[in-house]
Amino acid sequence: MDQLFSPPRTPVEQQRMRQAHQAAARALLLPAAQGPESWGWQGRTLGRRVGNRWLRVVSQPSAKPVSRLWDGAAAADAALPRAIPRPRLVDVMDWNAGEHRYRAEVSELVPWPVLQHGGPVLEHEAGLPDVWWAELRGALTALAGVSTHRVAVRQDWIDRNFPTYLGIPPVRITAWVTGHADLHWANLSADHLVIFDWESWGAVPRGYDEGLLHAYGLAAPRTAARIRKEFAHVLDTPHGRIGELVALAQLLQVAARGHHPELRSDLELRAQHLIRQLARSRTCGSMRHVCE
Repeated sequence: MDQLFSPPRTPVEQQRMRQAHQAAARALLLPAAQGPESWGWQGRTLGRRVGNRWLRVVSQPSAKPVSRLWDGAAAADAALPRAIPRPRLVDVMDWNAGEHRYRAEVSELVPWPVLQHGGPVLEHEAGLPDVWWAELRGALTALAGVSTHRVAVRQDWIDRNFPTYLGIPPVRITAWVTGHADLHWANLSADHLVIFDWESWGAVPRGYDEGLLHAYGLAAPRTAARIRKEFAHVLDTPHGRIGELVALAQLLQVAARGHHPELRSDLELRAQHLIRQLARSRTCGSMRHVCE
């Protein structure tokens, strides 16, 4: 995988993460890292190729309680069926150094490139074959049926943020499924489908994963149209539209903080379109206040 996000802003933080990556490779008796660096959100993770493996180091302040993100990859490796295409986790090591806690995750090296380098927003038409789309549909269907106590999207977040970012009252979610919860174009491989980065997975509203991928693809209209076609059985239902609205609200919150400004107008237009569709539906369910 190539670089996903920018490295930490300060050279000190960059050096700290690089030293942690080197220390993990030595402790796990792995070859020296080679190839480009792959940085996670705000420099929280650093991954690089080590021989025929991929070594990813996760970091957080020691004083901060461990969240579900910390063990997401290990939990996914243990709980999800192998039919869901993802890198197999080979080894895990935790340690503390100074004011930070670290986890090293060694996984299979995937030889195929990701669909989008440098960030989650699709900047070009994907042009993917039918078999790729069929594999993605199958993977998300298999994932949706997995039983888990992990929660990726919380009702209280929806209650707080729907009025702010969508201009409508909160919606009570009644259709929950298990999802990846960070499904975007830098987490999917191109030549053969592999889904990366499982730290966030857990319960999401039905339609959330599909809606999130669609939102990140709005700048590529043919690919966005293909998503709507391939996942019409989810997105063209009242529950699916609500799940997509949750994804849009989250990305509008991200955009309000200065990220992905190029998407903001498209996100707002899509959200208003869905709200109008739900208002016209005779089966709005928990969105009845929008229908009235």
